Amino acid sequence: MKNTIIILDYGSQYTQLIARKIRELEVHSIILPYDYSPDQIKKYNVKGFVLSGGPSSVYEKNAPFLNENIFTYDVPILGICYGFQLLVKHFDGLVEGSKKAEYGSSNILFESKSILFNTIQTKNTVWMSHGDKVSKIPQDWEITSKSENNIISSAQNINNKLFGVQFHPEVMHTHNGKKIIHNFLFDICKANPDWTASEFISQQLVNIRDTVGNSNVICALSGGVDSTVVACLLKKALGQKVTCVFVDHGLLRKNEAEEVMNMYNKYLNLDVTLLNKSDEFIEALKNVKDPEVKRKIIGNKFVEEFENFSLKLKNVKFLAQGTLYPDVIESGGYGKVADKIKSHHNVGGLPEKMKFKLIEPVNELFKDEVRKIGQELGIPVEFIMRHPFPGPGLGIRILGSITEERLNILKDADKIFIQILKDSGYYDKIWQAFCVLLPIKTVGVMGDKRTYDNVICLRMVTSVDGMTADWFDLPPDILKLCSNKIVNEVKGVNRVVMDVTSKPPGTIEWE
Repeated sequence: MKNTIIILDYGSQYTQLIARKIRELEVHSIILPYDYSPDQIKKYNVKGFVLSGGPSSVYEKNAPFLNENIFTYDVPILGICYGFQLLVKHFDGLVEGSKKAEYGSSNILFESKSILFNTIQTKNTVWMSHGDKVSKIPQDWEITSKSENNIISSAQNINNKLFGVQFHPEVMHTHNGKKIIHNFLFDICKANPDWTASEFISQQLVNIRDTVGNSNVICALSGGVDSTVVACLLKKALGQKVTCVFVDHGLLRKNEAEEVMNMYNKYLNLDVTLLNKSDEFIEALKNVKDPEVKRKIIGNKFVEEFENFSLKLKNVKFLAQGTLYPDVIESGGYGKVADKIKSHHNVGGLPEKMKFKLIEPVNELFKDEVRKIGQELGIPVEFIMRHPFPGPGLGIRILGSITEERLNILKDADKIFIQILKDSGYYDKIWQAFCVLLPIKTVGVMGDKRTYDNVICLRMVTSVDGMTADWFDLPPDILKLCSNKIVNEVKGVNRVVMDVTSKPPGTIEWE
């Protein structure tokens, strides 16, 4: 890796935004826990550190601490909000609780010239979110700006390459925030903009070859862009050493196995093997209601099927899969401050012991970055722009027990919904859309007769990377068409509702 900015996470709701803003400027960034091990960093060429904000106070008992190992790298450090306060406290400055907390937009005035704020006007609007304040800067530091409430809003120790801001440059509400990050990356850290799709591909081809050596690999395909990109990378790097396998676990959308195989055969020379294991998966999930248990069963079954299949091959030591960075994050995979939101079948749902070593070439990428890699690899738009589909499939869109009857209801409803979105031109405007089968029944009237049937929920969101999302406001006439067709054509459904929850506080999937 030519350049990497290490972001240490202290629990800020904006930590992901820091990573994204840096990557948008074509510099590689990675998020690690504040209590990281040096082994987690040794493979990177570290050009600088960013300490994120967080909800804690630096004087609280058991508050997240400053990892002093960062000073051994002799690279610039930028502390944001809580990160700024940690630096001040470490160097014997003073942080106090503020009588007047600052939340939201605030104007700051620059008091001295700083390379961090190069070419930015003297007065700037920024986004504050803090209850504590820096009341005294350490020795050899200088104040570079104050807020309109006369609170220190930034400071620096230029000789030791230490910088701190009390506001959040990574959020859109801070004017010139991207320029501030730009100045830190290029004027202070002297980073090079080499985080590009072509550079990523070249680097991964080398990494894959070095990792695999003379062994063979099974690549798990799902039909989505993530696993397809991984398969193309592996084939490009290893050729015939890779066997691509698509497992139909019975939880795919209607006719999906056939459609996906047709797409692979038509557009990509991946020589994909289809394994129909529907009966085995559905039997393993019988009477299981807990979504975390579902995910772990599905993860274990996938590995079991791949291990069984590998017995037909020679020297298979690796399993490749399309794990993304949000999968790792939501599975609590990068530190103590990361709460496990849900296990992803290809991360937290995998068995503790398995015969394969994992290869996950895109596990530091967000969805939009993977799509750029796919475009660079020449993968057709039919794959690149497919809506995300979870590995556990409809198993986590059927709330409650999974039965053949409930699967068929959801498959039929989802097919109608997605087809309407495609026919009306809305499919490509939505990041992800799907139906959820709720674990309740409601009274209805159809043909002058009382019904007591299932409820389908429509879920549509817009997003960039899946870390945050807003619900999509489909026009009433299209919603009406979806509702009418589902109720009239799907036996066992008498009510359709719509999910209007953003992420956060909700997640995109229901389970």
